[in-house]
Amino acid sequence: MIGSLNKSGMVFSQKRNIVIAIGSLCLLISSCGDNTQFSEPLPETVDFNFHIRPILVQNCYLCHGPDASGRKAELRLDTYEGATALLKEGGHAIVPGKPSKSQLIYRINHEAEDMVMPPPDSNYKLTIREKALLEKWIDQGAEWKSHWAFIKPETEIAHNESKAIDSLINMRIQQKGLMKSSQADKNTLIRRVSYLLTGLPPSPEDVQHFIADTSKDAYENMVDSYLNSTGYGERWARHWMDLVRYAETKGHEFDYPIVGAYKYRDYLIRAFNQDLPYDQLLREHLAGDLLEEPRENKEMDISESPMGTAFYVMGEGKHSPVDIKKEEADRIDNMIDVTSKTFQGLTVSCAKCHDHKFDPISADDYYALYGIMESTRFAPIADISMTTRQTAEEIQDLNLYMRKIIADSWTQKDVQEMTASGELQKKDLPRDAPFKIIGDFRNSNFDGWITNGLAFGKRTTLGNPLVDKTSGKLLGLDEGRASSKTLGTGVLGSLQSPNFILDTDYIGVRARGMHSTIRIIIDNFQLIQNPIYGELEQQINAKAWNNYVFDISPWKGHKAYIEILPGGYKGHYYSLPENAFIEAQYAVTYDTEWPVEMKRPINGKPVEKEDWPTLDLSAGLVKGLNQKLKEGRLPSKFPELATAMDSNRQLVEKLDSDSFFYAITDGFGINSPVFNRGDHNDLLEEDIPRRFLSALPLGNVPFTSKGSGRLELAEAMLNEENPLTARVMVNRIWHHLFGKGIVETVDNFGLQGKLPSHPELLDYLAIKFQKEEWSIKKMVRSIVTSQAFKRSTARNDELTSKDPNNIYLASFPVRRLQAEAIRDGVLAVSGSLDSTMYGPPVKTYLTEFMQGRGRPNQSGPMDGAGRRSIYQEVRRNFLEPMMVTFDRPIPFSTFGNRNVTNVPAQSLTLMNDPFIAQQAQIMAEKLLAQKELTFDQKIEWIYRRTFSRKPNPEEINKAKQFISGLRKMESASKTDSDIEILIWKDFCHSIFNLKEFIYLI
Repeated sequence: MIGSLNKSGMVFSQKRNIVIAIGSLCLLISSCGDNTQFSEPLPETVDFNFHIRPILVQNCYLCHGPDASGRKAELRLDTYEGATALLKEGGHAIVPGKPSKSQLIYRINHEAEDMVMPPPDSNYKLTIREKALLEKWIDQGAEWKSHWAFIKPETEIAHNESKAIDSLINMRIQQKGLMKSSQADKNTLIRRVSYLLTGLPPSPEDVQHFIADTSKDAYENMVDSYLNSTGYGERWARHWMDLVRYAETKGHEFDYPIVGAYKYRDYLIRAFNQDLPYDQLLREHLAGDLLEEPRENKEMDISESPMGTAFYVMGEGKHSPVDIKKEEADRIDNMIDVTSKTFQGLTVSCAKCHDHKFDPISADDYYALYGIMESTRFAPIADISMTTRQTAEEIQDLNLYMRKIIADSWTQKDVQEMTASGELQKKDLPRDAPFKIIGDFRNSNFDGWITNGLAFGKRTTLGNPLVDKTSGKLLGLDEGRASSKTLGTGVLGSLQSPNFILDTDYIGVRARGMHSTIRIIIDNFQLIQNPIYGELEQQINAKAWNNYVFDISPWKGHKAYIEILPGGYKGHYYSLPENAFIEAQYAVTYDTEWPVEMKRPINGKPVEKEDWPTLDLSAGLVKGLNQKLKEGRLPSKFPELATAMDSNRQLVEKLDSDSFFYAITDGFGINSPVFNRGDHNDLLEEDIPRRFLSALPLGNVPFTSKGSGRLELAEAMLNEENPLTARVMVNRIWHHLFGKGIVETVDNFGLQGKLPSHPELLDYLAIKFQKEEWSIKKMVRSIVTSQAFKRSTARNDELTSKDPNNIYLASFPVRRLQAEAIRDGVLAVSGSLDSTMYGPPVKTYLTEFMQGRGRPNQSGPMDGAGRRSIYQEVRRNFLEPMMVTFDRPIPFSTFGNRNVTNVPAQSLTLMNDPFIAQQAQIMAEKLLAQKELTFDQKIEWIYRRTFSRKPNPEEINKAKQFISGLRKMESASKTDSDIEILIWKDFCHSIFNLKEFIYLI
């Protein structure tokens, strides 16, 4: 704003500046006159957050804000210290209490184009009111405050005060001199509550019951019935799905599937119906796979918590990007964007290329989060039931028992003899070895690799007893290898290496298996296929040991890890045959030939004394013991082993073939450097420790986790001093109930977001939310039972004039139903709605106009099998036209606030869509099946279902005229029954087109 102060020839003496500034102030005061010239008087006390900061953000921060790289004249107006500092030319931009000495006042009132601020070429211009506010604020001392959203909420109102919401709203209504609308009638209220809480219209029976209930608790009981209905979770889960860009395919050219995405959708529905506390919902989303005590669903026999992490993988994905490092950067940027907007209401991704232009979010903050996401890996995750987990533990306990039987019979004398003879001395590789060992699984551990799922267990096979199944005779001890057959074949799990930099031409893995896969994951890129990346994945279909070689020379310098897993991908759809398994001995990198040295076992350290009871042995010791066993120098007859082996077989047969979904696992902690100007090929030297945002509590504390740090991130967000987490969520709840948040920009609480219309109310709700154990249902109930929610939408001319945008809620806002509620409402009133919950999505109905790559071979039914919209498939390349027409957002980022458009395509859809016509006919057929109804009763039957009320006499008369006109238009060649169906179908169709059907009024 003061960026031109250093222009040559424009430096004035301090004395002259003061004189001109005084003159300018005189002009300002004379032009302003009294406050009556403004549409709203100047406040008695000018508040920095609510009056001054918005002016500075909108007009000044681009050149004088947080971003040092774009700052001009070395002037900062986003901090008190910067705004009051000595300028290079002398003087100060702001002198508290002295507007006549403040360069800011001088420059905003200057008439010269090369001196006035903001400069004309910025296209910003302060209004007279804004100038007056700045002058009055400086005159009152220029009190500075942190941005309101970064100040911890405070309230003196008890969280259980039943009238608090209305008291705070009524206070603003009185301040603005508004007249409140009366309470809506019962028919309107039940329709409003039913649609907003469940996304469905109330049944005629529910309406009749509510109208007849004259008890003082009738309304509250009605609200509770909908809060406790299954439809509640279906409606509010869909709200949440907008935040996490829910989709079941990746988009781009071939629209590949996101395996098991619907499981995340079902997880959300259950979570909202069970009123899962929001703090737990947040933890499960950010780190559900890392919780020490994951939440178990005993009724469905599943583990819920890991499913929350599936939101990370809902982003778009390219199948053959030329630059996979850029693809990773774009993917992580989207993850940061969605995570920060959803849970903190902040646009952190704006700091990718430079410090945020407006908010106190630095590029360091962005890359601190980047490291967290970069340390997170993607993989198919077993939907492990509690029964399966328990069976797996029993099998592992049985294996340990078998090892102890043998250890108790053998002594350590032989071990000591081998140690003394030097047989167990470690053989180190020479320094100039032409290869590098990435992982050696011939000892008891996985050599620093990590396992996911149950397949590979907790250790290698080294030392496992090899027993004759009939006699129980010990044949030997197993030599070490990583094996997915720990519990049997067809069990899901993966074995992954640490990250390493590709610096050789080849990676080799010694392995065997059936229907399984080895993959080289470079820069976390998962959609591996030809023509570019096909060589990074190999299918394993041989029971004999083989050397599997990967030519990785084109990707030298890239970050990578190796993934070994049973099953495999076809068209990026993961499948796991029942007989799938994979085993591996070691993995190496090399440049020329396969390293022959690896054929010789590398002996580990001697077994420790305390390891003997569990036969936790080194490779060398197992080899020596097997030799002695072969020579008959060790006992080999263990009848108990036959019984144990039989028990083992029975347990393996009990293992369920668990399904799976695509989500995340934890990798190894990576601290990312800053990308200079966001360029992934231009990295600064310093690595930024993984941590939270520096402007928030705990934001400067580096994470100590060896993994990603996602759990630490969740706990930082939930820290009681964090002012954002609770505020953002209660604002979302308010938005979904009133159509507009207390903060209208629900995804942006930063400096470019809107100011809260009722800041005291927002703070009260945030505190109430936390004290009531983060209960979403309790918060919804508190808001819905307020008088403000129950008001009529009727507005007189005075109210419309004084508060045209209904900011202060003297009346209830007119709401258009969302796309899903319109479609589901049509199904409900026609009697076609199938209320079945959960399960795979209904395939998209494909019209002839829906063409392109990735088009499914099969179309779904036109009516979506009668299922609710939340169960319809969301294909990125083939989005359902009706949903898009009625403003369901394209799933690429967080959309907490849907657009509400009014375009011809919406009317055309309701008039011409074959689905609407189909449902109108179904409704007409059900109406005419009730032959005892009179004409008036038929109209009432329709109105009760569609509008939750009876028609008035005028509406009945208009209906008679309309029906009469339709009869005259129909052909005499049709039978009477056919004509009646067509007439009433057209009438029902016309009802679907009325505004009252798609609006809450």
